[in-house]
Amino acid sequence: MKGRRVVVANGPNLNTLGTREPEIYGLQTLADIQAMVDAKAHDLGWTADFFQSNHEGELVDRLQRTPADAVGVIINPAGLTHYSIALYDCLRALPVPIVEVHLSNLFARKESYRQTSVTAPAAAAVITGMGSRGYVFAMEYLSGLYE
Repeated sequence: MKGRRVVVANGPNLNTLGTREPEIYGLQTLADIQAMVDAKAHDLGWTADFFQSNHEGELVDRLQRTPADAVGVIINPAGLTHYSIALYDCLRALPVPIVEVHLSNLFARKESYRQTSVTAPAAAAVITGMGSRGYVFAMEYLSGLYE
């Protein structure tokens, strides 16, 4: 499955990783995570289309351009997780498998609204609470679909 592409989408405020609530999200920056994703993609013979947006519509627009021959989409919807029906509808319409990733454990969060994901039902798998390694685990999951 060499030469394939994985789309990695990141939602609002993830551009502030490393400084925003490090006790919850860790000290790694989004650039650190991108480097980890790029290295794993290289190991798999893939290319990673890695992006972040603070705007729901921009995320939807980018995801709608996911090529049908992509291995899948890995998405950390961030705050959109809890309310974005538009993002859920977009993910449901994509022709590739979706893996939802969260750095923190949604189910251990203090705020009850953070314990619910409206986007997760569109995903083949959800990885929550594994920190940045969740992105790598998501890539390994997608790779296994094509073995």
